[in-house]
Amino acid sequence: MRIGSRTFVYEHPPRIAAHASIVGPKESKGPLAAYFDESSQDDLFGQKTWEMGESEMLRRCAARAMEMGGLAPEEAQALFCGDLNDQIIATGFAARALSVPLVGLYGACSTFVEGLVLAAALISGGQLQNALCAASSHFCTAERQFRFPLEMGTQRPPSAQWTATAAGCALLMAGDGTGLRVTAGTLGRIVDYKIKDANHMGAAMAPAVESTICAHLDDTGAAADDFDLIATGDLGWIGREILLQLFRERGRPLPPEKLVDCGASLFYQEQDTHAGGSGCGCVASVSCGWLMKRMERGELGKVLLVGSGAMLSPTSTMQSESIPGIAYAVRLEVK
Repeated sequence: MRIGSRTFVYEHPPRIAAHASIVGPKESKGPLAAYFDESSQDDLFGQKTWEMGESEMLRRCAARAMEMGGLAPEEAQALFCGDLNDQIIATGFAARALSVPLVGLYGACSTFVEGLVLAAALISGGQLQNALCAASSHFCTAERQFRFPLEMGTQRPPSAQWTATAAGCALLMAGDGTGLRVTAGTLGRIVDYKIKDANHMGAAMAPAVESTICAHLDDTGAAADDFDLIATGDLGWIGREILLQLFRERGRPLPPEKLVDCGASLFYQEQDTHAGGSGCGCVASVSCGWLMKRMERGELGKVLLVGSGAMLSPTSTMQSESIPGIAYAVRLEVK
């Protein structure tokens, strides 16, 4: 059921039957290390290139989620997935290996939450009985595509974020019973803050996150205090502070203790990631690891998960275009 300007409340909310997360070497040394299902010290994941390594990481993650959910690959009805590579090649090659129907998505770093919004709608409407929602990113593939060849050793400014080598996958299924469910979703709208610096992602995405949170709260009649946490995707430490400032300027301040950011949570500040983590795999792995496991343990009952994306490309950056931001949101509840 659609309510308000851009929110769906799912009449038959799908349950998250299983979820899996895999991270690379740097992420495995961060504060959330204990929550991930697999931590690899090989950022190639046994492959010859970083791109194929990212694809293998994503394949393993989706296969692990299916195994944990008791779903055979031939029973999987759809994989909603994307990554940051040109033509989402990590996703395409992973889907080839898994041999599951693919809905390829590109919402930049918001892709995982975008997939949850769409998959939950199709399951709630009866078009699907199950769906995998996944996303991945890799520091080495993203860095050389969007910024500089790694061999150059280019100095990164303080506002730059560290693309997470990580993947997350959630298995959504139709059916009754208790457990963790996706109960509502809000579509994103492009908001352009006129940021042109590809090393300042938090500033570029924060206005879109503010827009989507406000839309979700207004559409549903909810307040920030109704949630145990509002978890944003990968604004990092700088972007999180900008988001709080935007809400103060709007006259509806968010309680800082309610707001967590996956990019600001993935690494210790002394790990030299500058402004924190980013990438499709950042929100996917932190959600499928830290957030969902805490919800299943009863530590959290209701979370608003907001994935943020910077819709730039290497070409648009070289042409001095500004960076459009987008954000999608889902309400996760233990029912």
